[in-house]
Amino acid sequence: MTMTIKGFNTLAALATGLCLATATAQAQQIEIHNTMSAGGSEEAAIQRFAEILEERAPGRFDIAPYLGGQLGDETSILELLNLGQTQMALTGGLFMGQYATEYDAVSVPFVFPNWASVEHYIMETDSGRAMQEQSRERGNLVYLGPQMRAFRHMTSNREIHTPEDLHGLPMRLPQIPVWVDVWGELGVQPIVIPAPDIYFAMRTGQVQAHENSLASPYTRQMWEVQDYIITTAHLSFPWHWVASARWWDSLSAEDQELIQDAVEEARQHGYAVEQEADDYYRTGLIENGMTFIDVDQAPFREAAAPAVQRALADMAPGVTDDIQAAIDATAD
Repeated sequence: MTMTIKGFNTLAALATGLCLATATAQAQQIEIHNTMSAGGSEEAAIQRFAEILEERAPGRFDIAPYLGGQLGDETSILELLNLGQTQMALTGGLFMGQYATEYDAVSVPFVFPNWASVEHYIMETDSGRAMQEQSRERGNLVYLGPQMRAFRHMTSNREIHTPEDLHGLPMRLPQIPVWVDVWGELGVQPIVIPAPDIYFAMRTGQVQAHENSLASPYTRQMWEVQDYIITTAHLSFPWHWVASARWWDSLSAEDQELIQDAVEEARQHGYAVEQEADDYYRTGLIENGMTFIDVDQAPFREAAAPAVQRALADMAPGVTDDIQAAIDATAD
């Protein structure tokens, strides 16, 4: 049988297409969700995650990032993960409030003095492991690790050096009851205002202070309405790498190990990028006229202690001991 050049080319094209289709079919798609827009440490970590998997398992995984809440807010994505209709997320702490409230010490201000203690509590203590187990049992989440978000500080249009300086200060807070209670214990006048209205509330004098990471005063140009940043370092509200248990359990042990290792390196990369960004914001805020007051944080923690203890009293037995163990294990 004689085959023409045209016929040979047709068969070659079909074979090539079949190979490409087979390779595509074999690639494991991984959607990863995050509510932040592109350009931050969250995107950097997700990109690094994709790069690591491609380096170590070329063509095996197809990473599809969804940033800026493209497919919904955290509540919606947690539901998709629960049902196994998406694969992964770099999510905030909402899932702990839904599935493991009694272990959610990382959401209480003035508890952990540094990132290492937060990470140790989550990854190395009985309470952290219980949180992970309950998240799987109640929410079908596999917990893969925390990623640092820069510590939150406060801004003010008056100098703050000690907790006594806070008394009567009208301060904007989000609608998180434990945060309102803790700051109220410190003597401020808490005023709950939506985040988009912060700048206007400051310009009109409705509030004279707020708390957030340095990204907030920098991106909102708060040097126009605030003079001081007080480094209270009262909370690092981390991101969390999680996966759908329905999807995770369908993977081979080899793929699970690859993904877990990639997450570990990606979250460390995100940590480094977040630190760089925080330094950049500090420099920019100073250049635009804001003054940093680096306070002794211990008196603020001591003054907030009654409210912190009220919050921790509602948590599971052992949480307080595990917090202290994490702080002791990571002390300088």
